[in-house]
Formats: sequence, structure tokens, C-alpha cells
Amino acid sequence: MDKAGRARDKILYLLKTKGPQQASILARKLGVTPMAVRQHLYRMHGQGEVEYNDERRKVGRPARIWRLTAATGAHFPDSHGELAVGILQAATAAFGPEGVARLMDERTRAQARAYARRMRRDMSLAARVAELAAIRREEGYLAEHEQRPDGTLVLVENHCPICAAAQTCQDLCRGELALFRRLLPGTEIERHEHILAGQRRCLYTIRRREH
Repeated sequence: MDKAGRARDKILYLLKTKGPQQASILARKLGVTPMAVRQHLYRMHGQGEVEYNDERRKVGRPARIWRLTAATGAHFPDSHGELAVGILQAATAAFGPEGVARLMDERTRAQARAYARRMRRDMSLAARVAELAAIRREEGYLAEHEQRPDGTLVLVENHCPICAAAQTCQDLCRGELALFRRLLPGTEIERHEHILAGQRRCLYTIRRREH
């Protein structure tokens, strides 16, 4: 991949993981000039990969905010979305909604067993959340984690590689929350942002349960 292609991929990644931003902010994160970033953005705009809107500010000129278009989903993993959707539709026809729900429960149990081999019980909660984020990154979720000053742990998934299947089968999303709660006993886990609800990412907060 040439230099321009690498720069484009970095811009796509930042807009995907950090959300809509100005060219100047992207330039600062990339260590290049705003003019260089704008050249890439306008080229990408012409290819339908990004779009923008101008936000009015109290003083000065409007700020041009860049964001990804729906077309850029092809640049991120989708875990064979069409195949998964077809299988789920066939399973629903063969076994009905209750049968599919049982299949999703078994999938959650299998994931929990696989994840637990890396998220050992002797690790701290923060270390286990960090390992969970690492596993999810490997699976294509562009996951990140952080610890807030009040001790709350945050898990963010900037991409859903099974989005097409999850739109067909809501049990996949319910299973994700059940998986996290199974892996992190003694905690309260809430989902505050949800890609299937039209938001940019899925965001979970994780707190120790008060006794």
C-alpha cells in the first residue's frame, strides 16, 4: 500500500473509532498538516467515503465536521454477514424463534468458555476488562477500554462485525450483554450506546456491584 493509501486508512480508522471530527484535529493526531488531511478528505469525499456538515460557532467561521458515510462499512470486517443472515433465516424457518433463541444461548455459553481461558479469575477486574477488549479487537469489534476517575470501567466497540446478522436476530445482541455479565460476575454492566439503535458505537459501563 502506498503512502496515500496508508494515510486514508488512518483517517478512516480515526473517524470510525473517535467519531466525527474537524480536519485540524485529525491532523494533530496524525502528526501532519491540516492541509494534507483536507486533501485526503476531499478526495475521499469524491469517492463517497466521507461527508461533512458545517457547524456554526459563537465566534468565527463555521467548523467543518467530517464523518464516515454508510459506504465505508465495506472497509471494516463483517464476519460473512450475508452467510450469517441466510443461516439465521433458515434456522428460524426450521426451528422457530424459540429454537433460534436456544441456539444463541448455546453460542453464548461456548463464547464464555473460550473467553474464560484468557480472562482468569485471579486477574483484577480492570485486567479482565482489558483482556476482554483485546479479545473483541481480535474479533473485529475495534474495541477499546478505559477506567474513569470514579473507578467505572468502560468498554467501547466501535464496529459490529456481525451487524447484518444482529439486525436479523436480536438474540445476538442480548447474548452479547449476557456474555459480558457471565464473564464479569459481581459487576453491574449497562449498555448506554448501541449501534443497532443508530448510534456510532456500542458503549458499556462496568461497575462493581454494591453489597
